Amino acid sequence: MSAGLLESVQNLLAGLVDLGRTRFELFGTELREELARLAATLLGGLAVLVLVALGLAFGALAFIVWMGEANRLGATIGVAVFFLVFAGAVALWLRRVTGEKPRAFEATLSELQRDLTAIKP
Repeated sequence: MSAGLLESVQNLLAGLVDLGRTRFELFGTELREELARLAATLLGGLAVLVLVALGLAFGALAFIVWMGEANRLGATIGVAVFFLVFAGAVALWLRRVTGEKPRAFEATLSELQRDLTAIKP
């Protein structure tokens, strides 16, 4: 084997290792982003559930204790509607936040596709 061919193979392998390292770093970054998005989604869903439960609890409490006979029904409906509307607003915000990001690992997949097309003759 000639020294030039051996050096060419070594350069090719070094380039492939660098390319692989870059792709794995990108994959790791996207994985962290997806985990953060999942955590936010779970916390948002939990917030919606808590707000709905609070709406029902305060609605029932308002019905039993808070108002006099004449205003009891109106107060109960008002408190329950307030918390349910707030829970709906949080749910809409959560839907918007989760819909903003493209599919998982989009950048990694597109980079790997570009690499594949560059390698093909």
